[in-house]
Amino acid sequence: MKDDLSDDALSQAYFLDLAAALVRHRLAETTPLTAPELFRRGLSAGFRLHHFKRTAGLPRVRKVLGVLRGLNPSSLLDLGSGKGVFLWPLVDAFPQLSVLAVDRRAPHVADIHAVHVGGVAQLQGACMDIHRLALPDRSFEVVTFLEVLEHLPDPQRGLREAVRVARRFVVLSVPSRPDENPEHIHLFTRRSLTDLFRAAGVEQVTFDAVLNHHLVLARIPPV
Repeated sequence: MKDDLSDDALSQAYFLDLAAALVRHRLAETTPLTAPELFRRGLSAGFRLHHFKRTAGLPRVRKVLGVLRGLNPSSLLDLGSGKGVFLWPLVDAFPQLSVLAVDRRAPHVADIHAVHVGGVAQLQGACMDIHRLALPDRSFEVVTFLEVLEHLPDPQRGLREAVRVARRFVVLSVPSRPDENPEHIHLFTRRSLTDLFRAAGVEQVTFDAVLNHHLVLARIPPV
């Protein structure tokens, strides 16, 4: 990763404010520095900031962001946030949206926490098992559940939890074709996804196709 890019080039290549927030917290930096200055200090300190590269151009990320603009949620739960392939574009596109990002890997959650403490107050992270979410029923308007279900040992249980904590919609994506990822232990069809949602109590599901992926918008029934 080069640190000799201009400020404008860095802003075009990275989610610079989010990366700067992480660096600000990790270095306990109190000096008023610009985002590019903080980014470069983070590189000098050996921080791996490549996870903040802009990925909104990925078709499925772009599509989900468009769906969310239509839904206009006031709160969102992102399940399986990982390294932030979707999370960072989400927070960048919706700077006022309250987001809880959940992952089972502590290092990923530590990065999210650092961004929060470093200045991105609307984002919080939590380390949880998606099969057993420590969250109240219907506690988030929208739940995003992207590129996760195919990894779960018990996808039905994971989907039930996503539906349980959603108040309006669950937005889900999974691969639609076999691939070489050894961590993908399930391959879903539209039929099997429809059956999973019905078993979770959701009848209204809408499908879209995005570059070898199924994208599902599931409407949560009212109480």
